[in-house]
Amino acid sequence: MEPWNSTLESGFILVGILDGSGSPELLCATVTTLYMLALISNGLLLLVITVDARLHVPMYLLLRQLSLIDLLFTSVVTPNTVVDFLLRDNTISFEGCALQLFSAMTLGGAEDLLLAFMAYDRYVAICHPLNYMIFMSPKACRLMVAISWILASLSALGHTVYTMHFPFCMSQEIRHLLCEVPPLLKLACADTSQYELMVYVTGVIFLLLPLSAIITSYSLILFTVLHMPSNEGRKKALVTCSSHLTVVGMFYGGATFMYVLPSSFHSPKQDNIISVFYTIVTPALNPLIYSLRNKEVIGAVRRVLGRHILPAHATV
Repeated sequence: MEPWNSTLESGFILVGILDGSGSPELLCATVTTLYMLALISNGLLLLVITVDARLHVPMYLLLRQLSLIDLLFTSVVTPNTVVDFLLRDNTISFEGCALQLFSAMTLGGAEDLLLAFMAYDRYVAICHPLNYMIFMSPKACRLMVAISWILASLSALGHTVYTMHFPFCMSQEIRHLLCEVPPLLKLACADTSQYELMVYVTGVIFLLLPLSAIITSYSLILFTVLHMPSNEGRKKALVTCSSHLTVVGMFYGGATFMYVLPSSFHSPKQDNIISVFYTIVTPALNPLIYSLRNKEVIGAVRRVLGRHILPAHATV
């Protein structure tokens, strides 16, 4: 097929999950509800951690970054999806697609690395509590956040430039929720095998290596927790770590499917469902998973919003 001209007048057509659904109106309402939940919960968590000085410790400063990333990540995708469905206009410009690709890859990569640093934070807190403020000093915490953003943005910039330089075939339909590398490569009129290998290697670096670090951290944590003399301390450590592991499982599962598994394992329907999971569902659930089982966060929310909003007898 002949390539179509990638100019200011050209663009793509996003054929997302709403277009192929049997009940698009219901699904649209569900997606909108999840987005509003993500905005409120992540926004509230950002506010509480910023305002309450008692939460100005590394664990919650990293959690604040996670909430910020989730808030931005879902905002890159969801409003555009809902508006396109309501207006019956699924077109996205070439430049808009490139910007969405860069933004999604930056935020996804930053979250990958941040979750690994959060696992390290829990490892130091539980296995080396006396040296916690040495290994997790404010400077070290800022360095972790900076590394996450810088490495993710550099990787995203390289992938965006290289992906968008390909000549694309006459079909402009991206059968996906958003502009991502795998569905875009299916439209390329060139041999992309070598670049697909590069995408795989990057996926291993940004997904499997941090995931290996997380598994190692929690294996050491589990070993330490099982040897704790205090049942209360053991329970508190397990509750905190189980929340983090739940978030890790949700995010890494979907991202690994998209960027590590070979293209032969992919189908447009599966990719759409997976992308909805880690761009819309996970950002909405993350703050709830962390806060509903954390008495310090609930206490901070009460102090910030006032007891007339969250009664003192509310259970956690």
